[in-house]
Amino acid sequence: MDATDSGSAGLLYLQVAERLAGAIRSGSLDSGERMPSVRELARQHGVSLTTVTQAYRWLEDQRLVEARPRSGYFVAARVRRLPEPEVSQPPADSRAVDISSLVEQVMTLANDRSVISFGAACPSEGLFNLERVRRAFNRAALRQRATLCRYPFGTGQEELRRAVARRALGLGCELDPAEVVITGSCLEAITLCLRCVTRPGDVVALESPTHFGFLEILESLHLRALEIPTHPRHGISLDALQLALDTQPVRAVLLVPTLSNPLGACMPLSERRRLAQMLAERRVPLVEDVLYNDLAEQDDRRRAVKSFDASGNVMICGSFSKTLAPGLRLGWVDAGRWGTALRRMKSSTSGSQTAVVESALAELLAQPGLESSFRQLRATIAARVDDARGLIAQSFPKGTRVTDPAGGYILWVELPQAVDSIALFHACVDEGICIAPGTMFSTSERFRHCIRLGVGGHWDEARRSALQRVGRIAAAMADAGYKPGQALGVAASMPASSSTRSTVSSTSSSIVVGR
Repeated sequence: MDATDSGSAGLLYLQVAERLAGAIRSGSLDSGERMPSVRELARQHGVSLTTVTQAYRWLEDQRLVEARPRSGYFVAARVRRLPEPEVSQPPADSRAVDISSLVEQVMTLANDRSVISFGAACPSEGLFNLERVRRAFNRAALRQRATLCRYPFGTGQEELRRAVARRALGLGCELDPAEVVITGSCLEAITLCLRCVTRPGDVVALESPTHFGFLEILESLHLRALEIPTHPRHGISLDALQLALDTQPVRAVLLVPTLSNPLGACMPLSERRRLAQMLAERRVPLVEDVLYNDLAEQDDRRRAVKSFDASGNVMICGSFSKTLAPGLRLGWVDAGRWGTALRRMKSSTSGSQTAVVESALAELLAQPGLESSFRQLRATIAARVDDARGLIAQSFPKGTRVTDPAGGYILWVELPQAVDSIALFHACVDEGICIAPGTMFSTSERFRHCIRLGVGGHWDEARRSALQRVGRIAAAMADAGYKPGQALGVAASMPASSSTRSTVSSTSSSIVVGR
């Protein structure tokens, strides 16, 4: 990305810092290696000495570099890197879905403000410019005040559909605003897509592990989930998907090619092109979720599979709830060759959204400095994820593996087999901490020793301590060769909240886990 494209010269230092941070995180710049001098870096990037100094100060704040008197800047020592999880090996057959009970329990706790939550993949309000959102909403309420007393009709405000089409250019897609449908959320967009191309009992292929929200949609539509082996860095195995298409009655494919949830995997561009061609040849629709694309640290990883689609076979769904204004909670979809069917279905089921909210979002998308705010968001959460990975390396049991995503605020942790994530969940709840057990992300029990951690919430010493506490409880389970129902002699360091104490019983000397 060009350093001058943001229209906000004050954040040039952040663009320089991001490039250096990426090189450090990727290992291109190793611990202890000397960084370029301030003058040299200013010359390389065509910026002022003050800008480079600000960039180095930001990198110091993120604990990525350290200044040595009379010697310059050096890459800071980093905590040991844990290995990534193995490629998933899901069952070869499709399965019915039944996860709603566990998901409801976890999400209820994740939204309890008395609980320290790593259970939800939700960004905190502190990551966004609340005042900017408030002003846009107030102006939209004035512009659209007459619409508050009449039913909305149609596929969404034209100004928002045009704004979505403009943003899609950054995904490599040229969308016709007339074909864009505004929805209540990204999940509603995905639900509509699946309803257009499947019937109850049909098989849908998807990543393994996959987002529990997808499994809940399949459960509600009485569809069967066929989980495909997935690499924690490169995403779904296209060879395995091709075999599934050849041997099983797959009616649709549902994927998150950029920063998949929960792995944070990003498909290489060549694989995205191959995926679009593979499915087009078989006329199997792809429902592509691009919710996290703007959080990817590298430009090429933001390109959508839809950009390689020449036949309308890809149904692209998105939202700005993770990057701009979570409370506005609108989604959008371009359903390709199923556009007419989807528009009719949307009209007959949930109708249109509120014009005031749509107008506010359209204004936010058109404001100058949007790219700069996205860059700042990516930099902030990258530093937070780095910190969390360091805490996991220090506190979690030997043999733990953790993902190293190229963006986003989700970590997938693979624990030793002796650690039961459901038992770990209950033990953590007893101390006022919420995590997401791995069984939420699959129709099988294969991820029972895994957990997903969302670090998009407030990040302070209390949360850092809570994450270390999760690791110590897991380590105690691993050391004890834990079996469900046994008591663990783990000294409690955080009291349970009144709202969670009733869900998990405990004694003063031990935590009883395994429900």
